[in-house]
Amino acid sequence: MNRKPTAPTGKTEEEADYVNSAVHTVDKTATTPDQKFGSFTRSSSPVAGCWVILIVIMALRIYFTSVISENNSMLSAENQELRTKNQQLETQKKNLTDMLQHMETQWNELNVSRAQWSIDQYCPIVGAVRQCRSCQVGWRHEESRCYVINDVRPPNQKTWDGAQAVCKERMSELAVINNTKEKQYIHAISWYRPGINGYWIGLRVVDGKWTWVDGSNLTDFSWIQPATPTEGHCAISVTDNIPNNGLKSVNCSETHAWICEKKALSLTPP
Repeated sequence: MNRKPTAPTGKTEEEADYVNSAVHTVDKTATTPDQKFGSFTRSSSPVAGCWVILIVIMALRIYFTSVISENNSMLSAENQELRTKNQQLETQKKNLTDMLQHMETQWNELNVSRAQWSIDQYCPIVGAVRQCRSCQVGWRHEESRCYVINDVRPPNQKTWDGAQAVCKERMSELAVINNTKEKQYIHAISWYRPGINGYWIGLRVVDGKWTWVDGSNLTDFSWIQPATPTEGHCAISVTDNIPNNGLKSVNCSETHAWICEKKALSLTPP
């Protein structure tokens, strides 16, 4: 069997070169899946970072909004509490102001009453004319002082405290002896009467010292017998004592008559 030789043609060789060139091109440009994923990852990394930043910002916003809201609530509560306290203080201030005004009114009325009482006591109306004197009716005037002798008999006599309380009710105190002349005067009006063994004066033992009701201390211990201060003892003025003394120490719980003293009203200008 005889074969006929096939002569190569130029067209066939050109087609083979075209196919090889196409395959080679496809090999160069074809992309694997891993290459595609890496490319996607590289392109999506900036987007993911933006999302993370956005989420952090939103979380911080929510947190700070919550904190600010809580602080606002606390401030509102404190502000309300301060307003309430301020209202309470305003109410208390008003109450105190009203109380002070009321007390001032009472004080003024009391002063007017005392002034009127003093006028009536020291300047009584005799007939149709007021006549003023240095001491009230029933009081003895000596130097710049007024004295009243409460020569009551038992059972109306008082303890030292009781006698002092009566003197205070009469705007006075138990007699205080400031000098020898006044001591002689007190001794002279401490006359003896049945049932009266002495008159309370404003001298008693306080913290181991003979002390007058005006706060001063006895300086001449020869005025009183016995002179030694004894707690719970007070002084009475007597006539049956040694004339040079005139005062006697007795228990303050005893009952005696008493002598009250207060300042005389000055009828002459200073």
